[in-house]
Amino acid sequence: MFDFTGTYTDQYQLSMAQVYFRKQQHEEVAVFDYFFRKLPFKGGYAIFAGLGDLLEILQDLRFTKKDLDYLKTKDFNPDFLNYLEDFKFQGTIRAVQEGDLIFPNIPVLQVKAPIIQAQLVETILLNLLNFQTLIATKASRMRLTAKDKVLLDFGLRRAQGPGGYLASKAAMVGGFNGSSNVITGRDFGIPISGTMAHSYIQSYDDELTAFRDFASVRPKNCVLLVDTYDTLKSGIPNAITVAKEMEEKGQKLLAIRLDSGDLAYLSKRARAFLDNASLSYVQIAVSNQLDEYVIKSLHDQGAPIDIFGVGTNLVTGNPDAALDGVYKLAYFKDKPRIKLSETLTKTTLPHEKQVFRISDESGKFVGADAISMRDEETLKVMHHPHEPHKELDISSLKQEALLQKVMENGTLSITKRSLTEIAEYSKARLQQLPYEYKRFDNPHIYKVGISAGLKAERDRLIALHKNN
Repeated sequence: MFDFTGTYTDQYQLSMAQVYFRKQQHEEVAVFDYFFRKLPFKGGYAIFAGLGDLLEILQDLRFTKKDLDYLKTKDFNPDFLNYLEDFKFQGTIRAVQEGDLIFPNIPVLQVKAPIIQAQLVETILLNLLNFQTLIATKASRMRLTAKDKVLLDFGLRRAQGPGGYLASKAAMVGGFNGSSNVITGRDFGIPISGTMAHSYIQSYDDELTAFRDFASVRPKNCVLLVDTYDTLKSGIPNAITVAKEMEEKGQKLLAIRLDSGDLAYLSKRARAFLDNASLSYVQIAVSNQLDEYVIKSLHDQGAPIDIFGVGTNLVTGNPDAALDGVYKLAYFKDKPRIKLSETLTKTTLPHEKQVFRISDESGKFVGADAISMRDEETLKVMHHPHEPHKELDISSLKQEALLQKVMENGTLSITKRSLTEIAEYSKARLQQLPYEYKRFDNPHIYKVGISAGLKAERDRLIALHKNN
């Protein structure tokens, strides 16, 4: 949909790339890690999303004639621009499976490529993965509170421009059932759903005629918006009238929608009205500034709601708005690389790595991931990354390697999965996570540790650079 080309990047990526090229370092192989440092929404986990989009884009990423003509006006070297004319990403990527649970500081994805290629894909990588992971995580939190009720994405009109396109997709990864976003139905097979606007009802002289006309033209999946004038005195009674008329034609009204007022109170009154009219099959949908906390409150109040239409708070990732994912160099010119910081928590981890998820005999996650050197196959102990005397014996527990090759020499090395498959995988992984890590208030902190080998290498490099 969007024209992702080589200029979908930050200017400093091109500035650095030109230096690598002019100094003939552009073919030197580098390894970069993608990870994030803080869980969004004060939660206990995040849902990895956006990988499939990233891989597809990287396969075809090029600098077009339009790109190059523009860059010629920005003081780039002609030889460098000639190089970009034939640019193609030919790196290898290892990553956690899309839809999996991820936690702070674990390498979620590693890029191994000539440094000029690895550098030029940084911005698009962060742009896609940070955003979709944020939205998938928000959606997952709503799924936990909504339980088995229907969740629909209504957020396109409130999204940051075209971001709503990928937000709808990420919401499905997080457990939503459908979207009002028609183009995502076309492109991704997302079930589309919608009702009517207040303006439609206002355009008629009376509400009942508006309902009748809508039902006559769209008898299947008909949902009537009942709060334009007076929900209890006209909206619901008129909807009941139309529902009865539809029954006479062998049709059924699907639902009514509440978009304002006290949703818990109104949904209870609406349910009573409908049941008294022998319309127990008519569902109740609600919208209006919903999020996981409002949904939880409605559930706790026993509100008989079947469908939640969520907009702004979903697609904007409110209140966090962004995931703090970063992309850091870990290896270059056959040497491990490290970024130091005043605090050990922001000192990066060197080398190519692997991440092991630790689980018990039943397959339940124990709440620990261990980061190791890539060639370490099993670990006996994982060490706290910042507190030297803390460690955890994991020798008797199951250890699942998370980073798997997904792209080799710029070509996909995995089978593309559908959104449904990714969402089902994510659901299964979430079921393996104990409740304590999924609760909203003060969730357990998921442990992320490092192997003895990685710890020794990190500490060696810290001492080396501090002594230079």
